[in-house]
Amino acid sequence: MKIRVRFAKLGKIRWSSHRDVARMWERAFRREQLPLAYSEGFSPRPKVSFGLALPTGHESLAEYLDIELDATLDLELGAGAEQLDLEALPARLSAALPLGVDVLAVAPLEARAPSLQEDVTSCTWRLAAIAADGHAAVGEEEMAARVAALLAAPSAMVARSRKGVEVVDDVRPGIIDLRVLGATEAGVGEGVWLEAELGTRPRGVRPSELLGALGPDLAEAHVRRLHQWISRDGARWEPLGLGGTTAATDAPHALERAS
Repeated sequence: MKIRVRFAKLGKIRWSSHRDVARMWERAFRREQLPLAYSEGFSPRPKVSFGLALPTGHESLAEYLDIELDATLDLELGAGAEQLDLEALPARLSAALPLGVDVLAVAPLEARAPSLQEDVTSCTWRLAAIAADGHAAVGEEEMAARVAALLAAPSAMVARSRKGVEVVDDVRPGIIDLRVLGATEAGVGEGVWLEAELGTRPRGVRPSELLGALGPDLAEAHVRRLHQWISRDGARWEPLGLGGTTAATDAPHALERAS
């Protein structure tokens, strides 16, 4: 008895850590009296599994969590003492969550479905590449040349921290796709919008590491995760799309703010 939830995290709430967001969800579950399944033992915990952690300060239209429900529940659409109305659940949960966190879709999940941590192979990001402190802004033409050179390169060595120790890794295998979208608009800073698909295995590539591969004179701004992807047997799909009867119709603010 599991369901998967897709939610957005936009606006000032992006400065909340992954742990803070987990606490927000626990409060929302209690407020809505969602019949969760709990672990056994001295300190039972709700059986809730989050997907890939979103770096603090980044926004997202594609965050996920899996919820295990009481085994006595009926997941058919409708109301009743032992039924859970999935169509109403997105609006219920959105109302119980802080401003900036909106539930976009909910759907039943197969009992033996792999965890999100295991299944997701890449993410699509949109970000503004602006000038790092003391550097001049990079224009579209130069950025396009840098992107082409990076995609053609056999390797891209970037320094990053691993368990508190700085190491140099080749991030090129994790840069699946990268393109220039155009100049940034007013309020973001002078720079260029980029859209990138970055791999999550064996170690995920962060947007900041992508910019490190494009040049030390770049800094990230207004980073937003647009999609998470599962790839298997040559096919690719999202863990939970926005279509179907369980798509949220009463939580429009997230998509409006993302436009």
